[in-house]
Amino acid sequence: MLGFLSQPARHVDPYLSLRWAGVLAGAEAALEGTFCVVAEWPGAHAGAGGASGTDAVGSRQPGCEGRAGVAARERGTIPVRKKKRSPGFALAFHLRLCHTEVMPAPWQYRGRAISAEDIVFIQQLIREHPGASRRALSAKLCEAWQWKQSNGTPRDMVCRGLLLMLHRAGEIELPPVRYTPPNPLAKRRPPVAMLIDTTPIRERLHQLQPIEFQQVRRTADEVLFNSLMEQHHYLGYEQPVGEQLKYLVWAQGRPIACLAWSSAPRHLGSRDRYLGWSAAARRRNIRFLAYNTRFLILPWVTVEHLASHILARMAKRLSEDWERLYQHPIYFVETFVDPTRFRGTCYRAANWIRLGETTGRGKDDHTNRPNRSIKEVLGYPLTQRFRELLQEV
Repeated sequence: MLGFLSQPARHVDPYLSLRWAGVLAGAEAALEGTFCVVAEWPGAHAGAGGASGTDAVGSRQPGCEGRAGVAARERGTIPVRKKKRSPGFALAFHLRLCHTEVMPAPWQYRGRAISAEDIVFIQQLIREHPGASRRALSAKLCEAWQWKQSNGTPRDMVCRGLLLMLHRAGEIELPPVRYTPPNPLAKRRPPVAMLIDTTPIRERLHQLQPIEFQQVRRTADEVLFNSLMEQHHYLGYEQPVGEQLKYLVWAQGRPIACLAWSSAPRHLGSRDRYLGWSAAARRRNIRFLAYNTRFLILPWVTVEHLASHILARMAKRLSEDWERLYQHPIYFVETFVDPTRFRGTCYRAANWIRLGETTGRGKDDHTNRPNRSIKEVLGYPLTQRFRELLQEV
């Protein structure tokens, strides 16, 4: 379709370009609607012109075919408002306009693509259960899609987030919120200090044996772990999210150390390069990595080589414990070491590998500038086949 827009001759420009802040200012448009525009170099037509202004706004869009053989051109979408023709204006240029319909991109949420058919299904699910709450709808959708975690638990919170996103975007209409429970994470009370024996322990490692490991996640002793971390770790206690394990290390009937493990961060450049996996493999296999978030030797314990001994023992049992709780193993573990505070000697003594450094920007960065200390990234494979297993798609 060839559309003509009248334009004062004084605005003739030998190089026609779409001005994204406002195309064809002062133009008297004879068309109405949204059109895909291909702006071509001189020579494609007898006349060409352009100006900056506010009558039409363009944005880059694919899908509109222009004149063949034009090497440099711009494509855009221009909403054109119909106006009366003003007599006496010469036609300074013309643009090749064509209607185009761009299919909306599918929604993406937490690694899952949501198609138009999925949205129709959700809309139908809401209509079929008019009295259901948002929580009940989420449970029904998880069941219908068989949307589950690796341990078989429905991905209820993820599903609720998806429904809320689609509701805010106007794709679906959820029932009104019936009840807003208090959020314990927003005002979490710090762990209470617990009284334990703090008599100094200064012995040889072999004299301290036997050393026992206790996984305390979801047990009565988890409060003791939380208390020790809060009182004695320089970062304090922080409630982890996602899959996680907590360990107390005991000797002579007393706790001597604490370790915390959680799901690994999804994007970590130095680690990803070391593993050599693709983006698709990372999305599929990130659950097979664990991140050592805390490691604490209690301050009254002074035993040479104890820290590296604990790390070596930990590496032998972590995967089995993780699989017992979450129904999948761990192939690779990682941690961060702040070089301004520590040298990471115990990790290196336990044969952990330096993978590189963080960027110092964090996962929510929008400035591409460091906003925190740069840390060393250390890793340790729990199986010789770790690369083969983690690169599978």
